[in-house]
Amino acid sequence: MPNSTLPLVLIPGMMCDHRLYTHQVAALRESREVLVAHVDQGCSMETIAKSVFSQIPWPRFALGGLSMGGIIAMEMARQKPELIAGLALMDTNPWAEIPEVKALRTPQLELAEQGKFLDVIEQQMAPKYGGSAAEQEGQLGLVLAMARSLGKEVFINQSIALRDRPDQTETLKKFTGPSIALCGEHDQLCPLDRHQAICHLMPNCQLHVIPNSGHLVTLQMPLATNTHLAHWLETLL
Repeated sequence: MPNSTLPLVLIPGMMCDHRLYTHQVAALRESREVLVAHVDQGCSMETIAKSVFSQIPWPRFALGGLSMGGIIAMEMARQKPELIAGLALMDTNPWAEIPEVKALRTPQLELAEQGKFLDVIEQQMAPKYGGSAAEQEGQLGLVLAMARSLGKEVFINQSIALRDRPDQTETLKKFTGPSIALCGEHDQLCPLDRHQAICHLMPNCQLHVIPNSGHLVTLQMPLATNTHLAHWLETLL
């Protein structure tokens, strides 16, 4: 398959949908097919990854994911690395969840069971996404709209999947396809050390830190993100 037609699969982060990648789809679909997966099925990374595979019509593809989407992408690389030409891991985390963060999940899940999952996103999650004050105000509406469309049960299932996720260190060591790690300079949720670790583990990975951006690089700095993705796609065979 010529590189110019190698399809791209993008996986959204927690409580996000195709709108997370609006700018990337618009820019990249001129040269290739682009699919933004649904991640609303399952309460484990293994199950969600299998559900994403079931949505992909191509025998081989490039794979990118942001935050939880990157974690799902790593699990997919664990399950079927031969299908994946390369990985773009954006603002994500290769490790299992640490006890301190696990402890925060319980009260969040309790609030979600009461129907207050949007409060959790607005008050506890979104403030850590970064960006300027104007960007934060603008992106909050989109973040809440995406979450609202997915609903309470997806929030609960995704929280459990993140809480119980496996460490992907060995997966990254074994994956040899050309890969990149993108990190927003001011990402508070998945800071630079996660991405340095990803590139240290992977035999064929480049690190790119995107200035003046937080956790949601696809929305906050779309042109820089698109440029890095386009250059990465050009390296894939």
